[in-house]
Amino acid sequence: MGYPMALNLRAKIPESDNLIIHDQNRELSQKFKEEVGIAAAGAGAKGKANAIEVSDSPRELAEKSEIIISVLPGPPHVKSVFGHILNPRLFPISETISAETDRLFIDCSTIDPTSSTEIANAVHSSSSGRFVDAPMSGGVVGARASTLTFMLGCPTHNGNGDGKLAARVTPILQLMGSKVVHMGTSGMGLAGKLANNYLLAISNIATAEAMNLGIGLGLDPVQLADLINGSSGQCWSSKINNPIKGISPGAPAERDFEGGFSVGLMKKDLGLAMKAAREHGVELELARRAEDVYEDVEEEERGKDFSVVYRWLEGRSTGGNRSRRGR
Repeated sequence: MGYPMALNLRAKIPESDNLIIHDQNRELSQKFKEEVGIAAAGAGAKGKANAIEVSDSPRELAEKSEIIISVLPGPPHVKSVFGHILNPRLFPISETISAETDRLFIDCSTIDPTSSTEIANAVHSSSSGRFVDAPMSGGVVGARASTLTFMLGCPTHNGNGDGKLAARVTPILQLMGSKVVHMGTSGMGLAGKLANNYLLAISNIATAEAMNLGIGLGLDPVQLADLINGSSGQCWSSKINNPIKGISPGAPAERDFEGGFSVGLMKKDLGLAMKAAREHGVELELARRAEDVYEDVEEEERGKDFSVVYRWLEGRSTGGNRSRRGR
């Protein structure tokens, strides 16, 4: 996700602005710099190629930056990175500290709201800057097309979120997406993301089961998908990320479920939603069975896009007259 998001940032920010990147995979960082250089040279904008720096650490990146955007796999990674950034304390980048001028941390990772709020408090209490949670939805396809939806949580002193800070963050996120929804105070962006991804986890399995059922009953998969996507059963998993090859252009099913949103990440997000539900006394009736499904699928299809649930279900079905479009 971070790679195409950074590509969109570099393409849209002023040529004079310097983009500093860091990834544990140094080769990937160099590949990014080279790719942007080739694109800039082709467009006659050599300044963009020169305005990229690869930092050696998150701390170095934060020291040199006014705006820091992080995209990390899970809570331990986010806590580790911010632990290194905040220790020792970062000095303010401006003598006049305000929502408009202070160093800004935008964390787009999907973690639990409690951990995110703890990190926000650490950033603010140390006067190291301002921190917002801004997880996104739309997948790798949305990241490439700059059509992501961001769910924004801002720190608050009045119960409704910091309007000035939200106004500063929104145009930055719009460089990488098409929609920004301000959900409220710190952690509320992640609350929205977990609710959304819980629904996605369930609807992905339901889409796979529905397609598997229809094909098992003798329906043509393309006609079945056309019916579902024009009827009340339609959803993102059936329309944009359909698990049958030949239905959703660009979906992972078109390339043997490579790329996209991995089964492991979906299982991680489902687990975060279940954890948050337990902490707040909310019942999730389908969660445990869905978790079992993703655990079983990951054992057989590790690293594949989570829509590979369909192939797992197909392999467990006993019908003999079945389409192989998803293979």
